[in-house]
Amino acid sequence: MATLDTARLAEGLREQTAGFARAAAGVDPDTQVPTCPEWPLRTLVGHIGQAHRYATEVLRKGEPQPVPDPWQAAPGAPDKWAEWLRDGADELIGAVQEVGADTEVWTFLGPRPAAFWLRRMLNDTAVHHYDAAVTTGGGFEIADDLAANVIVEGLEMLASPGAEALKPELVQLRGNGERLGLRPHRADGPADGWVIVRTPEGMRWEEGPVEGDVVLSGAVAYVMLVCNRRLALDNDRVTVTGDRALLEHWLAHMAI
Repeated sequence: MATLDTARLAEGLREQTAGFARAAAGVDPDTQVPTCPEWPLRTLVGHIGQAHRYATEVLRKGEPQPVPDPWQAAPGAPDKWAEWLRDGADELIGAVQEVGADTEVWTFLGPRPAAFWLRRMLNDTAVHHYDAAVTTGGGFEIADDLAANVIVEGLEMLASPGAEALKPELVQLRGNGERLGLRPHRADGPADGWVIVRTPEGMRWEEGPVEGDVVLSGAVAYVMLVCNRRLALDNDRVTVTGDRALLEHWLAHMAI
């Protein structure tokens, strides 16, 4: 599956931000978000707009910035949420263009091209788009290439040399060669997927034909949601074959 270029990342961020705004509209701002149970909808909205602006500040100032508290975000009145969210996404896209997408910048995983932040915010927005949709009963849509990008970024972060330092609990993802397969069913036909291998040194992954001790199958959007612990394994939109306990253990310990 091809790596998304900067133009597609920017387009995807706008798509998912707009979808998030639509999903969050027309409901009491104090409605609890079931997939983020500590947050009301207002805080979820605040987090997204705040996160986009945080990434923009990192890029423009060229150094780490204090991590914002989503409870302190000020998204404004609900009828202004869509505009506020759109402005935050546009500011981030503009900052990446100003700095240069390939220019190395600070990230929590070490120096990365500035496009890292565009991709990170796109993927965070996509997952929280689903959270908003579940909360309000609104629709959730994501293109296959964007959903695959969420999965791949997650695997890249988990396999990053800096991941265990960032979250020591990830050491529990080590193993003895166990293989977990993610097999997406794409609307345009069969597709390869991803195989996660748990080694004594840490997790690694590869793209290609899927086989493993356990295999998760489903439309790429649903595989994405399972990998982000938004969709349960017993949901009829996905299928698990093989060692279910192995997949459950991985899902329980893979959050960064």
